[in-house]
Amino acid sequence: MSILKFDNVSKSFGEGTAKTDVLKNIDLEVEDGEFLVLLGFSGTGKTTLINLMAGLEQPTSGAVTFKGAPITGPGRERGVIFQNYSLMPWLTVNGNVRLAVDTVFPRMPRAEKEALVDKYVKMVGLSHATTRRPAELSGGMRQRVNVARALAMSPEVLLLDEPLSALDALTRANLADEIEHIWEADRKTCVLITNDVDEAIVLADRIIALNPDGTLGQEFRVDIPRPRERGEMNHHEGFKQLRGAITNYLMDVGIEARAEGLKLLPNVTAIHNEPLPKAQAEAAGSSRIDKYLEFSQLHKIYPTPKGPLTVVEDFNLKLDKGEFISLIGHSGCGKSTVLTMAAGLNEVSKGVINLDGRAVVGADPERAVVFQSPSLFPWLTARENCAVGVDRVYPRASRAERQDIVDYYLERVGLADSMDKPAHALSNGMKQRVGIARAFALSPKLLLLDEPFGMLDSLTRWELQEVLMEVWSRTKVTAICVTHDVDEAILLADRVVMMTNGPQATIGKIVDVDLPRPRTRKALLEHPDYYLYREQVLNFLEEYEHGKHGKTAKAEPAPAPAPATPTKKEAA
Repeated sequence: MSILKFDNVSKSFGEGTAKTDVLKNIDLEVEDGEFLVLLGFSGTGKTTLINLMAGLEQPTSGAVTFKGAPITGPGRERGVIFQNYSLMPWLTVNGNVRLAVDTVFPRMPRAEKEALVDKYVKMVGLSHATTRRPAELSGGMRQRVNVARALAMSPEVLLLDEPLSALDALTRANLADEIEHIWEADRKTCVLITNDVDEAIVLADRIIALNPDGTLGQEFRVDIPRPRERGEMNHHEGFKQLRGAITNYLMDVGIEARAEGLKLLPNVTAIHNEPLPKAQAEAAGSSRIDKYLEFSQLHKIYPTPKGPLTVVEDFNLKLDKGEFISLIGHSGCGKSTVLTMAAGLNEVSKGVINLDGRAVVGADPERAVVFQSPSLFPWLTARENCAVGVDRVYPRASRAERQDIVDYYLERVGLADSMDKPAHALSNGMKQRVGIARAFALSPKLLLLDEPFGMLDSLTRWELQEVLMEVWSRTKVTAICVTHDVDEAILLADRVVMMTNGPQATIGKIVDVDLPRPRTRKALLEHPDYYLYREQVLNFLEEYEHGKHGKTAKAEPAPAPAPATPTKKEAA
């Protein structure tokens, strides 16, 4: 029996030439008690669709009904959990949940209200924090309050609009598991919007993709038995096949072919790549290929009122020229600290970093950095932002040659038609494309990427990962990418370097990724060794998930993929 129904629904905003069609001809039925996931790229109308279910928007044409009656506005039978928490900052955890209960059940006896609040605060694991205010809570805890508040209104349908997207990967996974447990306990109808394929498969009975043109795409039934433990999913053939099918579909409909570009790269050399005088080159040992980048006994120590705090300890790593390393670990393990020391933006406390035979001291355009936020000048165009560094590092090139360098890389990252747009008019994904183009245009000796796609939705991240791989394959610049995304780490890297938890974080394990290049996400999912590499990284992260920290035995490169170690459940 369907509880929510869309009958030939379309939704547009604006009028005349300013009219934008967001949803087109949507026919959809949500079954009572099912967990439905709507999956798609940003801008495909996912939030508009759920706003129509919530009664926060009205269709331009067609009808949206709940139990056969038209939805004309919000109702307590449809609880909504948004991406943003929207908590009252002056109220405690219990106070925020109680506010919803008071609004929906004004005549309920006080004792029953308190029992209802206690029930759902306990259900989301916040019994220990009932008197805390939002400012005293982590992002994951605030979202738990949001969930408890929605549940306390006793809705028949729970509508979740990307409620986990602002959270770190570990918190996101844990809260997704809690949402699944709540759904299983109450068997409420759930509709979740997400852009994370793994999250969709773990939670859903049914997944429907949204196409970029605002129409409904392919439907995928999820027949994997529950409970779906994330680590075990890595061994499940049905999970692998479904993951591959959904990924391929989304990439086919959502990622357009990138511009080939017309510009040719001029034959000019960046100032930091020019040959040194012979005596200086011999003294510095320049132009080596092996051990091109060396981290030797690297430490980072911060002074604190309680004494010195060692954040990174005994970090030792050697990279050959042209090698791509992914650096992965849980939040707070010192990944970004290592990266900023390599960039010369953070002073080394002990040890040394050598690049091309010379010690790294201070910031220099020979080491280009792409941060999580691209930090563009908002009043400059994409072309002008990219040109800022180019003008400095190619002092002997003509103005036309420097412009060709800028245009070449902007075209390569798919911005051929947006070069003259000001940065403030670009989407987050487009801004990050400018950041990538700007870094490559410097012709750096070392490319440093600090979670460059962390602020983007999963599907935009896929697209930019492939852009990065395509441009990197042309330059083969030595690169280090800090990430928390296991798939991203494997896709990009020749080696995945895993760090133990801090303080005193160090290298815990290294996995050599022997997968053919050039790499694409589609090809990766079809490679027989991919899930074995993934298992090694996931096992390491799971080992450190619950607070294990400190130094391990000296890190050695991991062997080639072998059959995955059984989980505790499998061993039992």
